[in-house]
Amino acid sequence: MQKVNAIIKKIASLSNRQTEKRKIQDTQNALKQFRKPYKLHIGCGLINFLEWINIDIEEQPGIVNLVWDVSNGLSFLESASCDLIYNEHFLEHLTIDCAKVFLSESYRVLRPNGTLRIAMPSLEYVIDKYKSGNWREQDWLKLDEYQFILTKAEMINIAFRWWGHQWLYDREELHRRLREAGFRKIKDVNWGSSEILELRNLETRKDSLLICEAQK
Repeated sequence: MQKVNAIIKKIASLSNRQTEKRKIQDTQNALKQFRKPYKLHIGCGLINFLEWINIDIEEQPGIVNLVWDVSNGLSFLESASCDLIYNEHFLEHLTIDCAKVFLSESYRVLRPNGTLRIAMPSLEYVIDKYKSGNWREQDWLKLDEYQFILTKAEMINIAFRWWGHQWLYDREELHRRLREAGFRKIKDVNWGSSEILELRNLETRKDSLLICEAQK
């Protein structure tokens, strides 16, 4: 019986590898419509950037170019094949282990001097609001669906736990994880602003209050 179970596990493992190999091949074939160096829009959701490869875990016809779970890496891409990578309100939805994989993979696929731009909510901002006397003065708290929130404790628990949030970042933490991934040229930037023309005016969320560019 143990021998049979071992054979079944081996067959299942082989089948999974073959499925992953086919998926990578299909994704690489879809890449052929784009020219190198690539520009990746990760976790694009319902937002399509023209001339970018818009990637999301869920299929959205006409918006998402590639369906891929980037928390497992970017194995369909060659090293040094990308010029720009952008994501907004994405990284905080990954566990820290998956985030480390994603950042390391971003570093790998970027060309020398290529840039990763991350826009996300700010842990520092949320904490500052919690400690202030005007914790309700946040854009998201003005929406009708959040009028049930009565205390700042409820507010901060929701900020940490809702919407699939896994790990919130302040500047120190984000810079740390970028350095661990190999990035050395790291700078904070303002909403919609960049020295790189193609990275300007990409943000769509007012609560993207922590924005950083990391250059390989």
